[in-house]
Amino acid sequence: MSKVYVFDHPLIQHKVALMRDKATTVKEFRELAEEVAMLMGFEATRNLPMEEVEIETPICTTKVNMLKGEDIAIVPILRAGLGFVDGMLALIPNAKVGHVGLYRDPETHEPVEYYCKLPTDIEKRQIFVVDPMLATGGSAVAAIDFIKKRGGKDITFMCLIAAPEGIETLEKAHPDVDIFIAAKDEKLNENAYIVPGLGDAGDRLYGTR
Repeated sequence: MSKVYVFDHPLIQHKVALMRDKATTVKEFRELAEEVAMLMGFEATRNLPMEEVEIETPICTTKVNMLKGEDIAIVPILRAGLGFVDGMLALIPNAKVGHVGLYRDPETHEPVEYYCKLPTDIEKRQIFVVDPMLATGGSAVAAIDFIKKRGGKDITFMCLIAAPEGIETLEKAHPDVDIFIAAKDEKLNENAYIVPGLGDAGDRLYGTR
């Protein structure tokens, strides 16, 4: 079964609070998204496989623990998920990056796919699907559906803010996917926006509204 991790680290909570503030500029919002992604990624990668290798220090030969390969893929859900990529790559610079493009139908609120490009060896990689918001859960479920259809198996979902409705939907659809959340909010409103939320993450990242 999936596990849901809600971060209580003071730095993450402080930065999320700044991102919620409507006075935060596009530049500041973008920088904060990258910083939060890095902080969350630090914890979400805690269980990466390790192996013992022998190296030579300036003093002697010794055995140390290192990552057992770096077979990792970061898959942002376009477009807002791009705001998490640089922060994750700062931690795992050799990770490959795929992209899933979805938009939400304004009437049905259901996700519609318009693009999906993944590493050719996606079935061998530990996959981190990233998107700032988990609202209805439809986009996250659809993106993970697409990844699994293309062979992806070991999948973790990371988001900035989640509504209870979205968490429940994602857990039911993909019980094998762990969910990492910076903040769990109260509910969805009648327009399927998270309350209190922070508005449209894509617009705030790219200044399009």
